[in-house]
Amino acid sequence: MTLVAGVDSSTQSCKVVIVDAATGALVREGRAAHPAGTEVDPEAWWDALQTAIAAAGGLDDVSAVSVGGQQHGMVALDADGRVIRPALLWNDTRSAQAAADLTAEVPAIAERTGSVPVASFTSTKLRWLRDAEPENAERVAAVALPHDWLTWRLRGFGPENPRLDELTTDRSDASGTGYFNSVTGEYDLELLERALGHSAILPRVLGPHESAGTVGDLVVGPGAGDNAGAALGLGAVAGDVIVSIGTSGTVFAVTGSAARDATGAVAGFADASGLFLPLVATLNAARILDSIAGLLGVDHSELGDLALTAQPGAGGLVLQPYFEGERTPNLPDATATLFGMTLASTTRHNLARAAIEGLLCGLADGLDALRRTGVVAERILLIGGAAQNPAVSAIAAQVFDCPVVVPHPGEYVALGAAVQAAWTLTGTRPAWEVPLVGAPAPDYHPVIREQYAAHLS
Repeated sequence: MTLVAGVDSSTQSCKVVIVDAATGALVREGRAAHPAGTEVDPEAWWDALQTAIAAAGGLDDVSAVSVGGQQHGMVALDADGRVIRPALLWNDTRSAQAAADLTAEVPAIAERTGSVPVASFTSTKLRWLRDAEPENAERVAAVALPHDWLTWRLRGFGPENPRLDELTTDRSDASGTGYFNSVTGEYDLELLERALGHSAILPRVLGPHESAGTVGDLVVGPGAGDNAGAALGLGAVAGDVIVSIGTSGTVFAVTGSAARDATGAVAGFADASGLFLPLVATLNAARILDSIAGLLGVDHSELGDLALTAQPGAGGLVLQPYFEGERTPNLPDATATLFGMTLASTTRHNLARAAIEGLLCGLADGLDALRRTGVVAERILLIGGAAQNPAVSAIAAQVFDCPVVVPHPGEYVALGAAVQAAWTLTGTRPAWEVPLVGAPAPDYHPVIREQYAAHLS
């Protein structure tokens, strides 16, 4: 049996899966936690990766590995390969003004990069660094993303071997920087310099199954951004729209043509197979349920039970769930608001349902935005921890106007990285079966989205 490994270095943790390259069957796995916060010393990711690999039984019998990771984060390196300051993560919104400045300075930026920059993007974090920490900005010799830096370290590079020219990335992650054109496959260096104030080394962009190098006999794949990795792991095809409910919420689809949305709602990313991945992201997703469950003094299962005792529309109670600001719509300073409170509507079960409906309505708005760019939705693949809650999947079938299916719970970003590893090793993209655990009957209730839309500002 030939084994390959896939890594998911996410916001919260590092997961490693080791699978059979022929079937995708899980052989063993490991994980380790990441520090909380929106800025993290990348060494914590490296330590977690080592711990997760050890927990998975090591890589001695593994033939290839690839690293998927959280998108957008800024890892700034000096000329000696040292990290200059803690990495700013995608969910750090301090660069909101920098994003507005870059958008104002380059009106046609969506045509050049596929996306209008928001506070999540690497370019905006570099502009923030230039403005807020100019001495650190001047020291930047290279800029990497989380998966780029981990792949580089895995291959034996770092301060002890500072080959900045050996940094690599892939199209999917590069397309979230704000200075890469996914159509031409080239960096837009003028935009990099506009953000940082000077030029810097950027990772070489690898093809979908191009090797980043080797470590002994271990082949290292190109890696990918987390959403592109999930699409690979799910085997998504045209007509599939993936709705992922994790720390953030994402709605995305694999398409043959690039999206260019000047409104900024849809990010025109590349995927990890050589195609494109138009995507809408929300900052607020599963944490909405955490907050309301805590407020009601229940766990997630009990929250779901409460929600299912309420009628669709929650008696007119509407939660606009912008607890941590929001990325789509782009409202970094927003807060959450509860509308429609009356003596009759303000009950525990209506509040539980309003939390789930508010979460899903924000994602359904994202699907509408994808459709405006030409995406055709034939079914929704609902993934993420919250998707396993029966109330979430049942209410999703009432919020979305196309069939919803729930794949078997799995580490799909890590599995997608394992697909890359197998593809890099053999030259042939594997087609592993993805079992489903649920397909709730379509039960569309337009009132849910109508009353949510009535309160959008």
